[in-house]
Amino acid sequence: MTVAQTSARQLLRAAYENRYTWDKNFPGYTADVTYKYGGKEFKGKVRVNPDLKAEVFDIEDEQAKEAINNQLWEIAIHRIRREFEDSHKDNTFSTGDTDQSGAVEVLVGGKSSGDKYKIRDREVVLVHRHIHGVVITINTFSTHDTGAGYLAHRYDSVYHDPKTGEKKGNKSEFEDKYEKVGDYHILNERIITTEVEGKPMTMEFIFSNIQMLG
Repeated sequence: MTVAQTSARQLLRAAYENRYTWDKNFPGYTADVTYKYGGKEFKGKVRVNPDLKAEVFDIEDEQAKEAINNQLWEIAIHRIRREFEDSHKDNTFSTGDTDQSGAVEVLVGGKSSGDKYKIRDREVVLVHRHIHGVVITINTFSTHDTGAGYLAHRYDSVYHDPKTGEKKGNKSEFEDKYEKVGDYHILNERIITTEVEGKPMTMEFIFSNIQMLG
């Protein structure tokens, strides 16, 4: 490995290992949920199990239930701790440009060729990945330091067609808030704003009365 490859891998590894994740003793939790969208409000209960599978209760509306379930899945998937080498053993890395903020581009070769990241202060501030036939680009604007790794606070995401570069759907902007319950930081509010037909539409997920299981 060249020095550049080694340092690019080390840059990404340091940021990857600095993410906040739940440990293997994570017991799961229950919470009350309020979901607001399009002038409607739905209230129910959720349970996230130790295996990170989620359940939604007391909401009849299937679309609302699915929206809540999707967010719980998104939250959990980012809290799973995987070893860096398990995720990236078939990839090579090289550094690209450094932007005005000091963020260094890490370009991926090998199995995930075409992906790229930007790293600043041991945090990933840009993710550009090919997933399931689309390209997703996520820019992170602010983060929250838990003392045991960082969590994204404000960020956006947009999807593109990998062949044509054409945008698929509109950009969504996210704002996340967390609270510490027992030994774990749990999302208690997520606001997603997406432009639909020229107007901003907001989805709001509020989790309250969070209680760890066991």
